[in-house]
Amino acid sequence: MSKLTSLLRDIARDQTGVTVIEFGYCMPIFAIMLMGMFDVGFQIYAGSVLQGAVQAAARASTLESGGTNANALDTMVTDRVQQVIPGATLTFTRKNYATFSDVGLAEDFTDTVGAEDGICNNGEPFEDLNGNGNWDADRGADGLGGARDAVLYGATATFDRVFPFHEFAGIPAQITIDSSTVLRNQPFNEQGSRDPVIGACT
Repeated sequence: MSKLTSLLRDIARDQTGVTVIEFGYCMPIFAIMLMGMFDVGFQIYAGSVLQGAVQAAARASTLESGGTNANALDTMVTDRVQQVIPGATLTFTRKNYATFSDVGLAEDFTDTVGAEDGICNNGEPFEDLNGNGNWDADRGADGLGGARDAVLYGATATFDRVFPFHEFAGIPAQITIDSSTVLRNQPFNEQGSRDPVIGACT
């Protein structure tokens, strides 16, 4: 009995293998944190690649030939991004404005009907600067515009996460990154007129 008791005491005091057990507890958390850092780093890198491609395409689009090469420029951006993110899906937007200061501004309207609510409604008059017949929260017109116009060129890339840890972290499986830049078209001609048409808000 004394040998058995001694053996049991030795087993109870034995700490061999404790490190393996502790590592087993810590490793999943460490792995998720490590993949999270890699994921954030990859997003930053992908964003910089997208921004660089958008800047290059926007500069090329400011030339007189930019309007006819719009699809080719979008393809160039897509190819550059997909070299880094093969499965990425890209969408593009172009809006043109008379000046840089117009970018992102709403079309002007007169808030006259009833209490001033800050909303263009109830037949209130507005200046239709982009010519689409509706009041818009962004006065830019679609497309590259003409000579001397300021153009907001944007791209959005959507892709699956490179590191499959989203299920453990409770975050979406896909990532969406955006990039945009504003440049003025070259003065290859006189700037076109943007005389507003007065419309009525609905």
